[in-house]
Amino acid sequence: MELFTASVSISPHRPGISTSSRPVPYTRYAGSRSCVPKRTRRPSLYVMNAASTNAPLSSRTLPTQTNGAAAKGMPSKKPNSALEQLDIERGVCVPFRKYSPEMVRSKVLGSSGSVLSLASRGVEIIWKLGFYWSSLVYDYLVGRDEEIVPFRARQLRNLLCDLGPSFIKAGQVLANRPDIIREDYMSELCILQDDVPPFANQVAFSIIEEELGQPLEQLFSKISSETIAAASLGQVYRATLRETGEDVAIKVQRPGIEPIIFRDLFLFRTLASFLNGISLQKLGCNAELIVDEFGEKLLEELDYTLEARNIEDFIVNFKNDPTVKIPLVYNKFSGSRVLVMEWIDGIRCTDPQAIKEAGIDVEGFLTVGVSAALRQLLEFGLFHGDPHPGNVFAMRDGRIAYVDFGNVAVLSQQNKEILIDAVVHAVNEDYVEMANDFTRLGFLASGTDVSPIIPALEAIWQNSAGKGLADFNFRSVTGKFNQLVYNYPIRIPERFSLVIRSLLTQEGICFTLKPEFKFLEVAYPYIANRLLTDPNPALRERLIQVLFKDGLFQWKRLENLIVLAKENVSKMSTNPALKSNSLETVSSQKLEKKLDLTDTIKDGARLFLIDSGIRRQLVMAFTEDSRLHVDELVDVYKLVEDQIDIPSVALEVLQDLPSVARDFMLSWSDSVLSDR
Repeated sequence: MELFTASVSISPHRPGISTSSRPVPYTRYAGSRSCVPKRTRRPSLYVMNAASTNAPLSSRTLPTQTNGAAAKGMPSKKPNSALEQLDIERGVCVPFRKYSPEMVRSKVLGSSGSVLSLASRGVEIIWKLGFYWSSLVYDYLVGRDEEIVPFRARQLRNLLCDLGPSFIKAGQVLANRPDIIREDYMSELCILQDDVPPFANQVAFSIIEEELGQPLEQLFSKISSETIAAASLGQVYRATLRETGEDVAIKVQRPGIEPIIFRDLFLFRTLASFLNGISLQKLGCNAELIVDEFGEKLLEELDYTLEARNIEDFIVNFKNDPTVKIPLVYNKFSGSRVLVMEWIDGIRCTDPQAIKEAGIDVEGFLTVGVSAALRQLLEFGLFHGDPHPGNVFAMRDGRIAYVDFGNVAVLSQQNKEILIDAVVHAVNEDYVEMANDFTRLGFLASGTDVSPIIPALEAIWQNSAGKGLADFNFRSVTGKFNQLVYNYPIRIPERFSLVIRSLLTQEGICFTLKPEFKFLEVAYPYIANRLLTDPNPALRERLIQVLFKDGLFQWKRLENLIVLAKENVSKMSTNPALKSNSLETVSSQKLEKKLDLTDTIKDGARLFLIDSGIRRQLVMAFTEDSRLHVDELVDVYKLVEDQIDIPSVALEVLQDLPSVARDFMLSWSDSVLSDR
């Protein structure tokens, strides 16, 4: 669908001047021996244990355990700052930052007239927020605090708009933070994510010329007379490159926004230092930590060179995926305040009729979208944090396209593994470990007694999952979860608030296109495929946890995993969004794509020979209930016989025997020495 109609023709005055691409700065990760470009965001960052986060607890916090069972991991000294605590719970170490409280303080206080500026801005904020707060107190005193909530929520949204971009951005963050604000207010603040007034075109055009060092007419042959989209930090135009004739999207930052944001961040953190006691009581963490988390993310979004690198990361991640389109970046025409990207001529993902008219299968397109989202979250650890309908499009060739990569989040390998742990614990209905996963991910302070949360988690999951796939949806689970975090000292880390918002938004898109779409019917096959085929040792361990429950081998669960994984491979062997008329093409492509269990079988054989514990469990699995489980083994074989080439797998297992024999001897010698 064309999103651009009006344009202003521009005639050239001088020949174009070529600008060189900006070099990618290098960052040395902790634990690395060499410098690598920061944009690679490899999951092998220096991993720290999330459970080592230490935060003091107040009277409202849950009681502290004395047996240390709340979380697993190596002990660590108490972090020296809120940023260090964030690094620990994220599982990464970031030596070079866009944000630090000291940097913000020096930048604000070092500017001329800073005292007067801070004083006037502080008075403005205190006056407006104080008046709003006094209105809430009055509502409470006269007993109308509940009935007037919709009006007060709208009033808060308008107030944040009046206070400027920092507060608009804060409102957008609060719209995803049930641990801080009530759900009815969250719904109103969600409007801030789409409805922000633009600034004047001439101002935007001047910023483009200033940033790129050339007149507008030398760079672009035409540019839209109206903004395509406006957000809290910038706005977007459509234009045509004079040099190549390609259509592009130009993202321009709001004028003079940086000093405003630095000043507001300084005031936020100053205020937070007075609210630490309340924050510890309500959330189990310092208010300064929440401000630092917000400030770090905000300053990253403010630098468009970082967004350009985010796009390049996504391009690399999806380079071999024919179902996903990521726009190219024109670094030659981009800078810290201007970003020029390939124009995406797609169909809005909330228009099912237009998608059908383009010959795209709606359910297939949704399958592509869910699979892409799960790959971002569980495979790459780099995911789009704001996939609202204006940022996701259906291409006419059936691909899903993403735009606007300013708001992305990174999950460490450790965080990804804990998320998969949580899925495994949910499948096994192990609610104690589910609660401990909260601590390991940073939702709860280390050492917190999770026992009061376990019954609430059990009630939420059983009530939601017990209805089956037909009635399961993330919004209902999130609504119950919001009540849980509001009643307990649970803080939702920023990256996971983005995960929650991303899942909810994409589920909402799915329901808009097809109300009866089952999100988990796509998610489960993907996860089953990852568990069965991913050679990552951590996932191998999770697979074993899934297949054994209470010491018993779950034959039916193994069969279900194989069926679901085969379903995932079959669906994604071609683009399921395309309505193909060539049966021969589809058949040939499906023959090429099979469930590859070669590595899994090899690893299984290795474990059986080397690990006495696994060997004992598997032998018991074949002889449970005083009988040989030959029928179950035959059923499993029938499911995979068309997926594997037995002779080639056997050959690979035989080729691996020397290393297996070596490992077996080492394991045996270690056991003998340990016995002595």
